[in-house]
Order: sequence, then structure tokens, then C-alpha cells
Amino acid sequence: MSENILVVIEQREGKVLPASFQLFSVARSLAGASGGRVDACILGPEAASLTDAVAAYQPGRIFTVGSAELRHYRAMPFTGAICAAVDSARPDILLLINSSLGRDVAPRVAARKRAALAMDCTVLTTEGDKLVAATTNYAGKTLARYGLAKDCLSIATVRANAYSAPEPAPGHAAEVQAVAFEPGDAEKRITVKEVVQTGSGIKDVTEADIIVSGGRALKSQEAFEKVIFPLAQALDGAVGASRAACDAGYQPHSRQVGLTGKVVTPVLYIACGIDGAIQHLAGMRGSKVIVAINTKKEAPIFAVATYGCVADLFALVPALTEEVRKLREG
Repeated sequence: MSENILVVIEQREGKVLPASFQLFSVARSLAGASGGRVDACILGPEAASLTDAVAAYQPGRIFTVGSAELRHYRAMPFTGAICAAVDSARPDILLLINSSLGRDVAPRVAARKRAALAMDCTVLTTEGDKLVAATTNYAGKTLARYGLAKDCLSIATVRANAYSAPEPAPGHAAEVQAVAFEPGDAEKRITVKEVVQTGSGIKDVTEADIIVSGGRALKSQEAFEKVIFPLAQALDGAVGASRAACDAGYQPHSRQVGLTGKVVTPVLYIACGIDGAIQHLAGMRGSKVIVAINTKKEAPIFAVATYGCVADLFALVPALTEEVRKLREG
């Protein structure tokens, strides 16, 4: 039986999140094994302007839902819009990234469509007529596999960087279909009056390919700003922090990495002055490459690190930042 997959493309202010493109890798593997089709869905007023960028990843059809009500995320309108796209595309499998938006809206769509749902998947395969999803449990120590029933729509959210994005093919032509959608009165009960951006423009840890994290050894917010932020900016990455650093007030809890914070899977994770409590390790052990910088050679972080540096972070990190800047300028 062929599997038709619909990929939900998540964008912010007209820019597609890189993790959305990664979904095409798993979608192709699922569809290719059964001779199915891969389609894409773009939400928001900017949807029409993003079709060329999405078409480069070779979907068969692109469904655009361009309602102005989708400019800023609200659960009810987005749920209705995705359901409208599902009605038009009629997929067997719906894929979203495991972002804050995906985690919020996927269960709502599943409830409306009476669909099977798997969250935060690291591997998706098919076995017979079932979609099989793998997720980690118990602080990443076990891998659970779930078979989703095939008598209904299957929905899965996929962890960022669990798959690499396929190579784009610029100029690929895809059929574009506009989906009519207008939120009802119930979906308009909550309106966004104003959006105010805060912070330094540093990326969110859940959306970055590179994360530079600091621990309690930084000792102050000022140290983060002088040591950690410059390296993150030079690498075009995000700033993370351990729970101890956040509890001490060195960084906001929105940057906390760990089981009690945010689970991340970047391409590169640099841990500066983080010993490696089990909760923190569970939140970042899925990173492709882990670099640990710590003066304690017995620190648990070294057990999971790809590269370990027993060194003073206040000396090594600025030197590393300078070298990165030289390479970028060269």
C-alpha cells in the first residue's frame, strides 16, 4: 500500500525553519518504500512567497493556506488551517517538527481527525501497513517503538536534526494549490495585539544547529555576555545554559538545556563549565558532535563528549572565538 505524506512547513516572518526541510528526508524514505507521494503545506500570509524555496525539496504538490489570521501563532486557527490542508491533500501520514508549535498543534489536529499520534520521534519507518515511530525514554537510556494503527491518519512530530535535510534542487516545479480557510468566530476569540521581541537576537536553542552552553562555573550573567555570547554569535548559534546557571540567575530559564528545560539535538554542542548532571546530559546527548570544556577531568560531561578539553574556559573560549572570527573573515 502506498503512503502519501504531507509535510507541514513551519516559518517565522517569511523564513522557513531549517528543521522543516529535514522532514523531507524522512518523508521521502517513507514514501519511497511504498511508491507514495510527498506533499507540503505552508501556513501564513507569506505562504505564496515561500513556494519556490519549498519546491526545491521536490514535493509533488504544495498546499498554501494564506489567511491573514495565521500571521501569528494561535492554537485554534492553526489547528483549523492544518485540518483544511489535510482535507485537501488527503495524506496517510502528517509530519511536523517537534517545535513548540508542533507540540501544541499536533495533538489538537489528531483529536479533530481521530488520528494516531507519536510525538518527538527520532526514527520513523514502515513495517507492513503500519507507521512505526521510535522515541527515547528514561533520560535517553531506552528507545521505545510504537506501531500506529493504519485505519486512520497517522501524525508524527520529528525531533530537529534527527534527520539531515536532503540536497535542494533549485528550479524544481511543484503544483501549487491554495486552500481556502477562514477561521470561525470560536477560533478568533483570542487575538494577538502586539508582538515584542526581547533579548539580543540570539537564536532559540531548539532551532539552532550550533549551541554554546555555559554552566555554574561562569559565575555571573556578565561572564555569559563576555565569554559565551561572543562565541555563539561568531558561530551563528544559540546560547544555552545548565539548570544550575539558570537557577542562579545567570541566564533565563528559556535557555535551559536538560530534561527540566529543553531537549536539543544540534549538529554541534559546546559545553563550557558544565559538569554534566544526568538531567543535562539527557537533554543534549543526541547532539551530533559534543565539545566539553571543563577544568575537572573527571566531570561526567567527558563521558559523552566527542572532544574534551581540560582547560580554563575563561582562557580557551575567547581564544576559540577569535579563531572562528578569523576563519569567517578569511
